[in-house]
Amino acid sequence: MQTLIDEAATEATTTFVEMVFPEQANHYGTLFGGNALNLMGKAAFVAATRRARRAVVMATSDKVEFHVPVKVGELVELSARVVRVGRASMTVNVDMVAEKLLSGERRLAVRGSFEMVAVDEAGRPTAFRP
Repeated sequence: MQTLIDEAATEATTTFVEMVFPEQANHYGTLFGGNALNLMGKAAFVAATRRARRAVVMATSDKVEFHVPVKVGELVELSARVVRVGRASMTVNVDMVAEKLLSGERRLAVRGSFEMVAVDEAGRPTAFRP
């Protein structure tokens, strides 16, 4: 028997977790900013692709705020949500929450906004179904 899943609920928020390992850290033992941006870009990409059901690319990242450092050994949970939809573009907000696995303490570490654009096979912006 096949169980159907509500597509609207699936598309609402994209969430995934990642463990912070030493190779992702800077010399302070905290998540390197470039790696944090990489993870956030992936979350924005998945959320935008789910929304457009087309190929998407990142056009801009805007106002990325680093609130607290994330230490090696902590878990990060990324939550991405499409907050604006245009003809061929959309804005995706991404929150990165750090969690200490042993205590369960959670705190907002990074927040950012990404502009994603749907593209055709030639890489040109293309409209998608709103």
